[in-house]
Amino acid sequence: MSNHHHFVNIGTRLFYDDLVLQNQKVTQVKWAPLANGDHKLIQALDKLSKESRVQEANEKAVSIVLQGHPYLVDIGLAKDMIEGMHENLILHAGPPIEWNRMCGPMQGAIIGALLYEKKANTIEEAKALAASGNIEFSPAQHYNAVGPMAGVISASMPVHVILNKPFGNKAYCTINEGLGKVLRFGAYDESVLTRLHWIKDEFMPVLKAALFNVPLGIDLKVLIAQAVQMGDECHNRNKAATSLFFKEIVNPLLNTPFKRDHIQRVISFIQNNDHYFLNLSMPAAKSMLEAAHGVEYSTLVTTMARNGVDFGLRISGLGKQTWFTAPANMVQGLLFAGFSDEDASPDLGDSTITETLGIGGFAMGASPAITQFVGGTVEDAMEYTRSMFAITMKENTAFALPALNFMGTATGIDVLKVIKHGVLPIINSGIAHKEAGVGQIGAGIVSPPMECFLKALSALNDEYMEENHG
Repeated sequence: MSNHHHFVNIGTRLFYDDLVLQNQKVTQVKWAPLANGDHKLIQALDKLSKESRVQEANEKAVSIVLQGHPYLVDIGLAKDMIEGMHENLILHAGPPIEWNRMCGPMQGAIIGALLYEKKANTIEEAKALAASGNIEFSPAQHYNAVGPMAGVISASMPVHVILNKPFGNKAYCTINEGLGKVLRFGAYDESVLTRLHWIKDEFMPVLKAALFNVPLGIDLKVLIAQAVQMGDECHNRNKAATSLFFKEIVNPLLNTPFKRDHIQRVISFIQNNDHYFLNLSMPAAKSMLEAAHGVEYSTLVTTMARNGVDFGLRISGLGKQTWFTAPANMVQGLLFAGFSDEDASPDLGDSTITETLGIGGFAMGASPAITQFVGGTVEDAMEYTRSMFAITMKENTAFALPALNFMGTATGIDVLKVIKHGVLPIINSGIAHKEAGVGQIGAGIVSPPMECFLKALSALNDEYMEENHG
């Protein structure tokens, strides 16, 4: 066989591996049959794709997302700010899950929350209480809230309050604790609890007073737009966004009536935490997407979230608490020295709300530095960003990416397009250790399981196509 052939292999890698052994040039093309070859789902895809009511609903839903304009307006305790929050309710990241199925970091974060709330005095008491049935667990998403990694929110934890002004809906997120031993990775030792109490007792009152000095609130959409032009993607890289936020908040902080050393500690906390803005970009994205939930016939994805066991989607045209789940994938990327794939927890956290909006992994093409954190090359990052237009409804010109000639980010993930093109949303994510409290052990790239989208397609078909909705 002469050496000037260039082969293209589609599907199974068996032939690819054979040709490589023979020193042949070969390109492997990923291929899978449409909707896994399921005839009923292929027919459903065809019918829904041609249905004018679906097209109109999607236009409406994605325009709500694009018109969204979130502002940081307040901070307060979860029980005072989140409607329906109560003392025995703990919110968590991802789709619904029971205590005995939770991953290590989530169980650790719940133990920490119960110790923080003084509902238990020891780790054993906390575990027994969590397993007793006397504590209610719910996805934060059901309460218009989001949380990174384990995403645990309990009644007396402070939350940022974000208002989506054009639509009047609010979203909530805890305060980012920084790096190292932190609750979101399941750590619950004395240092973690001390920091959480400091955030409640000293940080929250100062930030609340500062926000009182900003009567219109802090415009988060403008900060995100500026940050993506400065090399952030506002999921795993928030250096620019945190700096811009710091610039906005520092004068209002200085104009509060607290003692200078007290204000200084608050300023230092924000200044020394490059990830502070993550806990603002997430609820900003949540508020914009939640406004678009509940549009009848819409196939827009309004939530992608994971709990370390399951990956879940919510779809605009289906119920607020209806999830389509499948086992969460493992994140592929760069691990910190001393850790291996065996140490990693499956995909975890609500921070995929950023990708659901069209930032995060979708905006990696504007964030070349992220490749040093998650692996791959700058060209890979640009290609990821470009490829997301195949599965989305619109370009969001508010978030313009300089490296790609100021192209806007791909916005409005469409279940139908994901299945039709066989392209999955790209997510960049931190990798958590599977044991509670060890913390972050790396970062990388991951996608949702296709099964989630196929289940959503089946439900959309049952809801809108099988019965005659007149």
